[in-house]
Amino acid sequence: MKDWKSPLILLLAALVFWACQSSKTVLVDQERGEEELLLLDTASAKSPERTELIRLLEHKIEAYQGSRQRDFDLLHTALDLRFDYENEWVLGTAVLTLKPYFFPQKELVLDAKDFEVHQYALLTKDGEQALNFRYNGKKLTAYLSQSFGREDTIRVKIKYTAMPNENAGSGSRAITDTKGLYFINPKGEEVNKPRQIWTQGETEHNSKWYPTIDSPNERGTQEIRLTVASQFRTLSNGVLTSKTDNGDGTRTDHWVMDLPHAPYLAAVVVGDFVEIQDEWDGMQVNYYVEKAFEAGAKKVFAHTPEMIGFFSELLGVRYPWQRYDQVVVRDFVSGAMENTTISIFMEELNLTEREAIDSEWDGIIAHELFHQWFGNYVTNESWANLTLNEAFGNYAEYLWYEYKNGKDDADMHQVSEMEQYFDEARGKQVDLVRFYHEDGEDMFDSHSYAKGGRILHMLRRHLGDEAFFAALKYYLEKNAFRAVEVHDLRLAFEEVTGMDLNWYFNQWFLASGHPILEYEVDYSQPENLLLTVAQRQDFTNTPLYKMPFKVSWYHEGKRHEKELVLDKAWQQFAIENQVPVAALFVDEAKEILAEKRSFRGKEHFIHQYRSSQLGVARFEALDSLSTYYAEDMDVAALIGKGLEDEFWAIRELAIMKISQHPEWILAIDQLEDRLYTIAEQDPKHTVRLGAIELLSLIDGEKYAPAFLRWMNHPSYYVAGAALGAYLEEEANANRDEIAERFEEERNIRIIVALADYYISEEISGKGDWFHEKLEQLSGQSLYYYLGYYGDYFAKLPQEGAPQAIERLQNLAGNHRANYVRIAAFMGLFAFIDEPEVVEKAKAIWTKETDEMAKRYMEFFLSSYLEEN
Repeated sequence: MKDWKSPLILLLAALVFWACQSSKTVLVDQERGEEELLLLDTASAKSPERTELIRLLEHKIEAYQGSRQRDFDLLHTALDLRFDYENEWVLGTAVLTLKPYFFPQKELVLDAKDFEVHQYALLTKDGEQALNFRYNGKKLTAYLSQSFGREDTIRVKIKYTAMPNENAGSGSRAITDTKGLYFINPKGEEVNKPRQIWTQGETEHNSKWYPTIDSPNERGTQEIRLTVASQFRTLSNGVLTSKTDNGDGTRTDHWVMDLPHAPYLAAVVVGDFVEIQDEWDGMQVNYYVEKAFEAGAKKVFAHTPEMIGFFSELLGVRYPWQRYDQVVVRDFVSGAMENTTISIFMEELNLTEREAIDSEWDGIIAHELFHQWFGNYVTNESWANLTLNEAFGNYAEYLWYEYKNGKDDADMHQVSEMEQYFDEARGKQVDLVRFYHEDGEDMFDSHSYAKGGRILHMLRRHLGDEAFFAALKYYLEKNAFRAVEVHDLRLAFEEVTGMDLNWYFNQWFLASGHPILEYEVDYSQPENLLLTVAQRQDFTNTPLYKMPFKVSWYHEGKRHEKELVLDKAWQQFAIENQVPVAALFVDEAKEILAEKRSFRGKEHFIHQYRSSQLGVARFEALDSLSTYYAEDMDVAALIGKGLEDEFWAIRELAIMKISQHPEWILAIDQLEDRLYTIAEQDPKHTVRLGAIELLSLIDGEKYAPAFLRWMNHPSYYVAGAALGAYLEEEANANRDEIAERFEEERNIRIIVALADYYISEEISGKGDWFHEKLEQLSGQSLYYYLGYYGDYFAKLPQEGAPQAIERLQNLAGNHRANYVRIAAFMGLFAFIDEPEVVEKAKAIWTKETDEMAKRYMEFFLSSYLEEN
């Protein structure tokens, strides 16, 4: 007969033996009346260090932001939508087709934020079966009539009212609001602004206007019926299959998206837009803008078909969707959004035909287009892996500039993006792929974008173009219409190249920080230079990097390059250059993401400028010389040489540096004549602008006739600079007449030239003009204008200071864009001595919810807050 207690006795004996061996105590909890064993480490159980470690480990488990568990597979979504402009509501009916992903399911949980649910039914062959459901304002849980398995497909129908304005948050730096769907000027009360509706679904905001499984690792087809006033155009994903006139002043458009994509990529746009038709290889490529910007849009988006062809050929994967449309809307909460087949852009891309001459929006257009492959065709499975979308979108800008404008342009963009990341990294060090964030919005930063793009660039330069783009082709084809994580990208590169790349992905994608390199070159043996490199980053929170990098030198006009691999904290490299070399360039092309420190000296930079074939290296040389050796007149001569450099950025830099150092003006041969030629003929309008401004500083009266001529130039860069230069010269007796001639212009460069003149000369009678321009401007133009607006009325309060204060207060407290609110808030400080302005500013600051805006406002208010 077996004693039922014998297993316990044996266990106790074993534990006592083990406890003796490990100096631990075994206790039997007799008070609870059961044989429960508590194993306590008497030496460390109450240790503060152990307690804190446990707390941190438990928090790490709790805070982990992984991919969402897939209980159901969302196959298809059918929406029937109408819009209540008065209340800013969406009146919808949704039919969702789903199947359990693997395990049997008796409950269906959908994301549906701030809805009123009127009906929830299971659709069966016998009709609609009402479902019981629970709703907490965010999650909608239906109790199904039976357990369904993965072989079953179900359809549910939900009638609802969505209220996107309820509980809207401030979003992130990249996406400044979380309403999901936006009514713009819904009642038509705002002047100079059309009525529009548009959506912004990333990260998980489309569930503010339709019920779904709002997760990037979900994917399904969709169809959307939109009933709108007949005068409005609708836009959505996929193809418009029908338009039905309802006979009551409304029309129902039926949009069908028959290829699966993630729910956050669904989009709806409603408004009065003109259509500009274009095509690529027989596929529709259209642009939609307000009528006033029709001619400009043809120029702004003109390169789109070429971009589609370029990226299709580069990747070896044809553009994967049915069409590609682009639309510009008002008050957008991001720069742009890459919804599948339809990218939505901010209003800064609303340009007239003349403004579009200087359009500089190819970068953002290329960025959003590239997402149609990286982000839409292949999608990050969680927001922790966001860089799999945004690093590629960011790097598309480099690829396009390199192809269209040349390597010098692209490399300058590379440096700009690198500096943007370094600026953020001074106060923030996080992994690129990171599973610990409070909200998916936190991932939209310069790490995911700029750092990610630079990591791709380094990988490309290390592997070479053939391997890099072959791996991307394999990655796209293998993962088409799938959600991915970072290891999918690594495995694709490894499969194609046969190389182990764990080391690269671990240190760059799965760790934080960047290298800080100190280096020096020993020239004592000119035919075999010795390079010493040390890694100086903090190894307690940053990897010791294995880093391929390149060194280069010039001999008899020919460029030589060698790749080296740094894999130690301190390392020396014999260059074995064989021929005498006076200057070795480390990372001449600015490819590696690292802070580099070295002393190179004046002669090195002079040699670098004179010999380098790379525009970015010559730019660095000239910038360094003018910064650290400005007192040397031979540097001034070299700056003068920069005026004729083939790279526009160097000509622009040379002009800027001369304006900062007027002592160089007489030291540079024929400077005025050369500047005049640049102002007259340079192919880059921003370079002409700089030349005009510098001529104005040298002798504004002498060049007044030229300014009169140039202010009629088609480019607003040139015209605005010439107008400003002419109005600054007191000897010009007809300045008032000239200024009035341009008062109807709406371009910010002309407006600023006039505003600056009216303020500096304290010209009365212009209050109405300043108010009128405030109403006309929007977006970044409004941001630039607000400082002038406040200054004018502060100087001439009789022109309407009370109205100006009221309008600035309204903009500071209510404008959709945080940067406009900040500028308006700053504008209020021109009137800070006026009664109640301080209190108004405090009230605005108190109400502000955007973190960045609140921080800026607090900075300006700080001295007044301290008084209390």
